[in-house]
Parts: sequence; C-alpha cells; structure tokens
Amino acid sequence: MAPPMSADSFLDALRDEGLTVVQVGDWRNHNRNHKGPWGPVHGVMIHHTATRGTADTVRICRDGYEGLPGPLCHGVIAKDGKVHLVGYGRANHAGLGDDDVLRAVIAEKALPPDDEANTDGNRHFYGFECENLGDGRDPWPEAQLVAIEKAAAAVCRRHGWNARSVIGHLEWQPGKIDPRGFTMNAMRARITERLK
Repeated sequence: MAPPMSADSFLDALRDEGLTVVQVGDWRNHNRNHKGPWGPVHGVMIHHTATRGTADTVRICRDGYEGLPGPLCHGVIAKDGKVHLVGYGRANHAGLGDDDVLRAVIAEKALPPDDEANTDGNRHFYGFECENLGDGRDPWPEAQLVAIEKAAAAVCRRHGWNARSVIGHLEWQPGKIDPRGFTMNAMRARITERLK
C-alpha cells in the first residue's frame, strides 16, 4: 500500500528508466478525482486500446468518448515506444474488478481467477493503454514491448514493488481480453529481469 507518487516523480521515474515521454496538454491536472479517491495505489495495469494510429489513440485516451470520459489511463504507449502522458490521478481505465486479485497484487503472490467485479480498480492502479487493435493479429513491435516493460518497471522501482504488482486488465475484470497478443506472464518475466 502506498500513496501515489507526485506527477513530477512519475515523469522522472519514466525518464530515469530510459523512456521517451511526450507530455500532452495539462496532463498533471487531468483526472477523475472528483468521482472518487486516487490511492492508495497497489499496482500497474496494462491494457490494449483497440485503436489504430497514435494521434487518434492519444486523443481518445485523453478525452474519452460518450459514456466514458477521459482520461482513460495515465500513459499511452505507442507502437514506436514513446509514452504519451494524458492524465494523472484517478483515471477511467480499470473499472470494477476482483477483490481477491487485488489482495494477491498487494501480497505480490500468484493471481487467482478473476470471477467477481466488486472493487474499484481506478482508485488503486496506475494504467497504461498500449496502442494495438487487440485482434491477436496486430503486431506488437519490440520497441513497444520494451516500453511497456520499462514503464511498468519504472513505477515498481519507485514504489519498491516486484513484477507481481503488474497485471493485465484481463486478470482484473471478468470478460476483458486485454492485452491480447502477448502474455502477462512473459511481460512480468521481462519486468523481473529489468528490476534486478
């Protein structure tokens, strides 16, 4: 359990991990904090966007769409590996998920099946949306996979977490499939190596 790092610390953590960061508008103050608390934070959640094209993807993740206002994450990880910061604070990315999964993330233990949606994940997770159609065919360039690894590791390093604090949306909320195209176990293995 930890209070969220400041926006400046978040930016510094990403840069210190070697990422190229693009700051989008007043991202530091763009959030959904008026809808509920942000924190304590317990982990990092990875998503795919089901979109094509970096500019449109960043716009959607910043502004949201009818029925789901933005920001839809904290950072958008583009196919070229750049991280576009679109918001900071509470973001509409995780939704309701399984309290047993949250307990496992907090304890940094193996995840149980996600079979309930009873806990507010927007409060407890940093979120990265990754530009991909999510159809199982759209490729994941190595530059993007490295950026996902680095972004998750950056947050874990700042909070003193290990790779078990990083989960996919599909491991949190029943019915979700993202990220599709790589496994979270493989990504956690990469993050573990980076954190050594």
